[in-house]
Amino acid sequence: MSRLGKIPIDIPQGVEVIINPEMAITIKGPNGQLSVVTEKRVTIRKEENQVHVARHGDSKADRAFHGLYQRLIRNMVIGVTDGFKKELQIEGVGYRAAKQGAGITLSLGYSHPINFPAPEGITIEVPENTRIVVTGADKQQVGQVAADIRALRKPEPYKGKGVRYVGEHIRRKVGKTGA
Repeated sequence: MSRLGKIPIDIPQGVEVIINPEMAITIKGPNGQLSVVTEKRVTIRKEENQVHVARHGDSKADRAFHGLYQRLIRNMVIGVTDGFKKELQIEGVGYRAAKQGAGITLSLGYSHPINFPAPEGITIEVPENTRIVVTGADKQQVGQVAADIRALRKPEPYKGKGVRYVGEHIRRKVGKTGA
């Protein structure tokens, strides 16, 4: 058995789990609703306050999907109850972010400011002009939005200027030396 796949997923109070016969699972909670369509290689069943994921065979693909869907369902339960958060930090002279409606406006050293709209289900906050906080219920979507913001100006290795994750270490290179 998969070590992760055999762990039952606890359903907290206030979370509703709906398992459709079309191999789809929907989870509703205080932070919204998430759903995923599963493969036919796994079976999902709900028993009291737990969700169990079981696989049909013992092939390599069956084992992989077993652990995958257990983690996807677990992340959906965490997302609709607590949510997920990614923090970004902006470094560089004149580099800053400002909240504008549902999205943000970034000044990252280009000749024009960059408007970044927030997708549906994602909240982007700017507590300081050099910090960005991306929150939402879908873990994959939160990570993708944070990666898209970071890709607007990746940190460069000589001065470290750019957008980085909080706590991310950038390997620095030595610049030119004078003769």
